[in-house]
Amino acid sequence: MSTATNNPAGQSWECGAPVLAVCGYSGSGKTTLLEAAIADLVASGLRVAAIKHDAHGFQVDREGKDSDRFFRAGATVSLRGPSEQFERRGANSLLPLEVTLARLGAEHDLLLVEGHKDVALPKIWLCAESESAPPAEVTNVLRVLPWDGDRRTAFRDFVREWLPGAWRARRLCGGVLIGGRSTRMGRPKQLVEFDGRTLAEIVATALHGVVGAEAVAVGTGELPATLAAMPRLADAPGFAGPGAALIAAHRWAPAAAWIVAACDHPHLRAEHIEWLAAQRRPGVWAVVPRQADGHPCPMLALYEPQALEMLERQACMDAERDARPSALLDLPQTLLAAPPEGLADGWKNVNTPQELEAERVRGTGNSRDRK
Repeated sequence: MSTATNNPAGQSWECGAPVLAVCGYSGSGKTTLLEAAIADLVASGLRVAAIKHDAHGFQVDREGKDSDRFFRAGATVSLRGPSEQFERRGANSLLPLEVTLARLGAEHDLLLVEGHKDVALPKIWLCAESESAPPAEVTNVLRVLPWDGDRRTAFRDFVREWLPGAWRARRLCGGVLIGGRSTRMGRPKQLVEFDGRTLAEIVATALHGVVGAEAVAVGTGELPATLAAMPRLADAPGFAGPGAALIAAHRWAPAAAWIVAACDHPHLRAEHIEWLAAQRRPGVWAVVPRQADGHPCPMLALYEPQALEMLERQACMDAERDARPSALLDLPQTLLAAPPEGLADGWKNVNTPQELEAERVRGTGNSRDRK
């Protein structure tokens, strides 16, 4: 399967959050602008990380403090306080920029980089007092902000316009979940037929209609012969619960968003997947639809990489290493949304032969009504 992605940022690596660099020569006002912009963005509910580049080094600790003594002895030092944390690395353990961005992208909505004008990142260029344009060798400049004018407002308006598109343009994958035991159904759900197709085929067709070749089967269950060529992932080893499949998907494509679907939704169509994908927006890490009875449906839902990263961290802290997507329902970044009335049938699931037969009868009745 191809791992190519539509990357609006233009960088040569994938990152879990959109990245925007603010560049300009010394004295152009980069720090002043970023300080104000970060306050605006955080006030709007976004989680923002700032990465500062300084060729002259930093003064970050006081000589003689325990932390400074540890650092000078050769250690990487992590300082933890009641409301803050700081990590100090030496020359022998510096992380490449792309690794830093990947780490921060797993838990933020937007990464703002000060400097790094020579790196293939999307950029805002701040003109110094005597400038009117960036130098020709600086690439990927999306907007130039002149010295004069309200740059704080101009930057805020640009981010409001740019960020939603950058968020939605990140890689979107689909997972057909085939790892359930199907004890109530009495046989593997993915092989059960409904209207001439197996439930696995119904789910795969719906996902393919939106994510194309980025759809994979996740789990160790048997696939119908018609899906034998579909790429497969095993559940993440060492984890229990349905979230083991989501962790496996995240590890396979850690910067991607995933729409996952269990094989118990006989009415699922591409329109349902399109509706899920349309709910993506900055600050929302998971979109979990509510069924007609009001119950959330975390196994037919959309998860951004930030949510999947959190799911794995929570599972690692659980004594049984139980990975439960329902643990994400209380996050402020989780959107619990009721699908439009015309799409509510997509989240109707079947767990027993009796429920399956009832849906067959209901489907026949609906077909007669349409005639």
